[in-house]
Amino acid sequence: MSDGSIFTRILKGEIPGEVVFEGERLFVLRDVNPQAALHLLIIPKREYADVVELAADDPALLSEVVALAQQLADTHSDGHFRLIFNIGANSGQTVPHLHAHVLSGDLKEANLVGR
Repeated sequence: MSDGSIFTRILKGEIPGEVVFEGERLFVLRDVNPQAALHLLIIPKREYADVVELAADDPALLSEVVALAQQLADTHSDGHFRLIFNIGANSGQTVPHLHAHVLSGDLKEANLVGR
């Protein structure tokens, strides 16, 4: 892991954040500004810029992200979920460290741009 992203710094304990899962290659944070009853972030420990880079470099890890999203929705909600990847600044990606938003339950009427 590099020292760069806010997510890496949270995982290292340098800044506060609620880690709800940590595995060998992925970790999960509770979103600090939830847009649904369940709003978690799945984050690879290796800092990929976006999901396109991840898919090209390690498709098996992308499959792990999707499987973990299902597991989180099964555990913390009704098993139904929305999985969102923002790619690039014009789509609202503000942290250049790939993260997947897992949302389930009542969705707030909010724009996920800028997350």
